[in-house]
Amino acid sequence: MGCGMGKSAPQLKKCDRVSISVPAATAIRAAVLIQRWYRQYVARLEMRRRCTWNIFQSIEYSGQQDQIKLYNFFAFLMDHFTPASSERNLISHIFRKNEICQDTEWERYFCYKSIEVPDSYSGPHLTFPMTFCGVSKLVEAFKHKQQLHARYVLHLLGETWRLLRVLPNINQVSTCQTKEITICGDLHGHLEDLLLIFYKNGLPSSEKPYVFNGDFVDRGKNSLEILLILFGFLLVYPNDVHLNRGNHEDHIINLRYGFTKEVLGKYRVHGKKILKLLQKIFSWLPLATVIDQKVLIVHGGISDTTDLDTITRMDRHKYVSALRPPKPTHHAANGSKSQTMNNRDREAGGPVESRRRVRSLTHQSSAAAFRYNLQRRSLHSQPTSSQLNWSLEEELKRRRRLAGFDQSYGELTKSDSDSDPESGETTETDEHEWKQIVDMLWSDPMPQNGCVPNEVRGGGCYWGPDVTEEVLGRHNLQLLIRSHECKQEGYEFCHDRMVLTIFSASNYYEVGSNRGAYIRMGHDLVPHFIQYQASRTSRELTLRQSIGWTERSALQTLRKQLFVHKSDLISAFQECDPNNTGMISLSHWASATEKVLKLGLPWRVLRPQLVSSPQSGMVDYQQWIRELSITEPKLEISDNSILETMYKNHSNLETIFRIIDTDHSGLISFEEFRQTWKLLSSHLKMEISDKAIADLAQSIDFNKDGSIDINEFMEAFRLVDLSAHA
Repeated sequence: MGCGMGKSAPQLKKCDRVSISVPAATAIRAAVLIQRWYRQYVARLEMRRRCTWNIFQSIEYSGQQDQIKLYNFFAFLMDHFTPASSERNLISHIFRKNEICQDTEWERYFCYKSIEVPDSYSGPHLTFPMTFCGVSKLVEAFKHKQQLHARYVLHLLGETWRLLRVLPNINQVSTCQTKEITICGDLHGHLEDLLLIFYKNGLPSSEKPYVFNGDFVDRGKNSLEILLILFGFLLVYPNDVHLNRGNHEDHIINLRYGFTKEVLGKYRVHGKKILKLLQKIFSWLPLATVIDQKVLIVHGGISDTTDLDTITRMDRHKYVSALRPPKPTHHAANGSKSQTMNNRDREAGGPVESRRRVRSLTHQSSAAAFRYNLQRRSLHSQPTSSQLNWSLEEELKRRRRLAGFDQSYGELTKSDSDSDPESGETTETDEHEWKQIVDMLWSDPMPQNGCVPNEVRGGGCYWGPDVTEEVLGRHNLQLLIRSHECKQEGYEFCHDRMVLTIFSASNYYEVGSNRGAYIRMGHDLVPHFIQYQASRTSRELTLRQSIGWTERSALQTLRKQLFVHKSDLISAFQECDPNNTGMISLSHWASATEKVLKLGLPWRVLRPQLVSSPQSGMVDYQQWIRELSITEPKLEISDNSILETMYKNHSNLETIFRIIDTDHSGLISFEEFRQTWKLLSSHLKMEISDKAIADLAQSIDFNKDGSIDINEFMEAFRLVDLSAHA
């Protein structure tokens, strides 16, 4: 029996080898097929993710371009209309240096002592000087959605302002063997991200220093809470908590992106004082932080003219808004002054070439721009006199006529400029300093060498690896850490790992769109990354679900953009359809759509998500417009063109409303409503009749009290994508 077993054993093994060899080959083939399928599946997901990302980013940057265009139109009015002109008076207060906030009168205007805290108040009570215990209680209160009383808000902001005034433009930080420095990027009002960072990493302290790299506010709904928490820790640990200014720490940007509305909504009585004090605080925020004289931390980036010595010496608080360039000096040469003014006239009155291709705040186009295929113009590029073939006075008359104001206007004289509330001699040094600040707050890196205007955002520059190497080498630095750009993983290296982008607001565009991240850096100056998702929903999604969720949101946003440009799109499609067949090719559809929207998107790749079942490669464009499934309000208005203008310029209109609402009541009169539309029509270089404006005002004055609630008006005209509800 034993021998039998001994013989049978080898036979079984041989049989096993034969039986296994066939399935093994099949298994290998199956594995190859599965691997190939999986790679294709991942590649398709990655392509969808990139398209989704491009949609969100293109629409975000186009909004920033619109903001800068509108602001430069206001600057045109300020620079070229007399101080007594009515349209100039509407917007002059946003340019005026805040006289009420002069240091000698600060205590009187912002005094918190007269504000009583009622017995019914259930929020946190603060004591000063601030302590770690006090700030910890503030964090807990905000975690439970409690609101801090206005008395404490003003007191805390006042103490913060006093401290910021003694801080340098560039904070110098040193590491040691026993503790790491934590570096956070954009938070944008996402309180849940800040709380998660504190939960994972610990609260700021002398043993756990932090650097927060700007853009604390806007977009999210808890910007003020983030500021109060950060300012509280700054007061307790001034040597261990460092705050850099971002491009959104700017009262002009706040008008568009939500922070102004947030503060006024939470503090109806004292909101105006809080905003004025924050405007002053933002101008005093440091511009950069340097760790161990080797690592530079700035919000946006650098340019080929960045000079840290200049930045160290400048009076940063003079530049309340980085969007506002210094006024030209009064005793400048006539030719130079005329040239500068005419350039701005041309910017304000010339045709807008492209939403994606606007002119940068500070940089001129160069040979590198053509190498980078950026055929664009700079906001302050200097055309020669021969290029300016129209009259300044004629342009002023035209704009006054479009705006519906009287035709009287004055000459641009020295006395006019002297009466400007912000007038004062500005030197070349001021201009150079302003450009340094804009570059630090607005710039982005690019893979190509050189330094070209940041035409996508409209401010700052794109700088290449050669600029990084030169600037870091000149200042004996080894790494540049910046924020300013949302990254899917929360961080990203570029320029041979000499530039590191860190972004701390997770789910920035949509739930699941991106992770947030922060950096821990020890004595070796090697960055270590901690990633997170603040939303429980996004953490539970698979990769496919996450991409699908964000893709649907991006396409909904894009459909709204397509819908508000439907008249322009139909006109562009009809140019491609000379025989009026109602059908155009997919190629013509893609090129015409890009021509109108100018978002720089891969329309052919997006076609399956936007165009359903084309017939033999042709698109029925009238049917396609109808299938966008966007609802609009049903109002009896004589001029439908005003509705399209409203949809296209929804954010611009809200910005102008906020500017004209000087008392921050949230209400404007019919006359202010008319002036708002006249300013917008002048900015857009189009005619809007008084009757159309009156019809619109009457249709939304629901309680017939002769005033219009700004929030109700903007919400009434918000477009809804029906496909999202389906």
